[in-house]
Amino acid sequence: MIIELHLLQSFPVSNLNRDDVGQPKTATFGGQLRGRISSQSLKRSARLLFQRHGLEAGETGVRTKRLVASTAALLEERGRTHTEAVGVAQSALVALGLGLDKRRPALTEYLLFVGNDAVSLLADYCERDWSPLAADAAARARAAEKKKADSSKDDLTEDKKSKVKPDKATLEEAARILDASRVVDVALFGRMIADNKDFNVNAASQVAHAISTHAVVNEYDYYTAVDDLQPSDESGADMIGTVDFNAACYYRYANLHLDQLSHNLRGDTDLMARATRAWLDAFIDAVPSGKQNSMAALTPPETLLVVVRDSGAWNLANAFLKPVSDSDLMVASSRALLGHFNRIRRFYGDDGIRAVVAASVTAELDGLAEGELAPSRHELVSRVLAATKA
Repeated sequence: MIIELHLLQSFPVSNLNRDDVGQPKTATFGGQLRGRISSQSLKRSARLLFQRHGLEAGETGVRTKRLVASTAALLEERGRTHTEAVGVAQSALVALGLGLDKRRPALTEYLLFVGNDAVSLLADYCERDWSPLAADAAARARAAEKKKADSSKDDLTEDKKSKVKPDKATLEEAARILDASRVVDVALFGRMIADNKDFNVNAASQVAHAISTHAVVNEYDYYTAVDDLQPSDESGADMIGTVDFNAACYYRYANLHLDQLSHNLRGDTDLMARATRAWLDAFIDAVPSGKQNSMAALTPPETLLVVVRDSGAWNLANAFLKPVSDSDLMVASSRALLGHFNRIRRFYGDDGIRAVVAASVTAELDGLAEGELAPSRHELVSRVLAATKA
C-alpha cells in the first residue's frame, strides 16, 4: 500500500535552499526556469519534526560523522581520560569495519545514519573490549607518528591498512550498534553503508525536488547596515551587501510505501502506525530553514491532495509542464493539479486507488467527488490514516 502526498505551497520573498553561490536553487522544466527546493532539504526539515508529531527520541536517528567525539565524551563521563577515550572510540569503529576520515580521524569516512542510542551502545562495546581496543589505539598512534616522520610512505597503502574485516562476533556487535529496526527516519529514508551492505536499509519513502508551478527569476536584495555607535557627525553605512531571493508557489510530492516501512520496522504495528502519522504530519509542516531569520517565509501548504493506493505511483509535476501564468497562482495551480490528476485517473483507471482526500485553504477543488473533500487538515489526516487500515 502507498500513500501519495501532493502539496501546493507558496513562499514569499525567500532563499530556502541555496546553491553553491548562495542563490535559490533552480531547475529548467518545460523549457522555463523554475524555483527548486531539493528533496534532501525537505527530508531534513521533516525529520526534525518527527518528535513533535508523536515519536520518541529513541525512535528517531541522527546523521553524523562525529561518533568518535560523542562516544569519547560519554566514556570520559564514565571516568576515562580524553586521550584514551578518543583513541579507543576510533579503534572501535575501525574494528567494526567502519572507516575513519583519512585527514581527520576524529570523523568517520562518511556520514552514518544511526539511532540515537548508537553512541551509548558504542561506548558499551568500548568498555567491554577496552584492553584490545586500547592496545590497537596505541599501535595506531605509533603508526601515525611514524608516518609523520616518513613522508615517503604510500598513502594508499595506509588507507588499506586502516580498514579491517571484522570477524563474526564483531559483525554481530556492529549489527547491534547499527540496528535500525526501531529508528523511524532510517526506516523511512533508507541508509547505505559502503563498508558493509548488510547494514543497508531500503527507503520506504520517496521525496521529489519541489519545483515552482510557474517560471521564476531570481532577484537580489541590496542592503546596508549602520553602526549604532557611529558618531552623529559621520554618515554612511558600515556594511553593504546583497542577498539573493525569489518568491514562488511550489509543487511538492512525496510517497510512503507502507509494506516497505513494515519490513524495515520488523512488523511493529504500533510503531508503524505512529511513524505513518508522523511522516504525514511532518511533511505537511516541513519548511526549510534557509535564511528564515531574515525572511520569515513561514507559510503552510494551501492545497493538499492525498492518494492511498494499493500499487503504482503518480507524480503530478507534469500538471505544470506548461508554467502557470495566472495572477492568482495558488488558485490556478490548484486547478491545474486537480485537472491533471483527474485526467490521469480517467485514462489509467482508479481500480488500485483506495482513497482520495483533498483540502484547500483558498481554492475550489473541482472535479472531485464530495466524499473526497475534507474541510480541514485534521480531517484530511484522519481520513488518510483510516484508509490505510481498510
